[in-house]
Amino acid sequence: MTHRKLEPGRLIIATHNKGKLAEIDALLAPYGMTTEAAGDLGLPEPEETGATFAENALIKARSACEATGCVSLADDSGLCVDALDGAPGIYTADWAEKQPFEADALGGEGRDWYLAMGKVEGKLAELGPRANRSGYFISTLALVWPDGHHEIFEGRAMGALTWPPRGTLGFGYDPVFVPEGETQTYAELGPQHKLKHDHRTNAFRKMVAAVF
Repeated sequence: MTHRKLEPGRLIIATHNKGKLAEIDALLAPYGMTTEAAGDLGLPEPEETGATFAENALIKARSACEATGCVSLADDSGLCVDALDGAPGIYTADWAEKQPFEADALGGEGRDWYLAMGKVEGKLAELGPRANRSGYFISTLALVWPDGHHEIFEGRAMGALTWPPRGTLGFGYDPVFVPEGETQTYAELGPQHKLKHDHRTNAFRKMVAAVF
């Protein structure tokens, strides 16, 4: 397969997630890209109606590309737990959604990641103390050009779920995910270690090899 090369310049990052944006910016820093986030540009978040991570990543990247006329990059990522048949999967962020009254009362974004982590743990607890706690994070990157051309790259990070949450250095489900070969969670290991080993980094390595 012949990949299209990406020239240094403006690149729209189709995300409203500050933690994800920081990771993507750090990964792109060596390649001369000037990044702008969809959230900072005031672009709306498109409805993610895809049945796969790749489909949802494409929806987000195409939406940002159409709105700006610039090459756009989107990441759709999530936690897949083996004992839960891959859940929460593409609904990873949905499991963190607060009820409207909670979002209004607490302010800020309408997501509570401790709520999401608790849902995962609750479902594992229902399966009993011998439940398989293995799982993985998956990241699917979609890179879209204004003429409609697109590239897709996927990365995974294997590991296991722990409880209670540990660490304050991550975001999302990081405090309950212990990557393979480690004894600490992503939120304990910190962003520099995570950038070397995580699912998004693995996907980026493939993208870099293909388009830079």
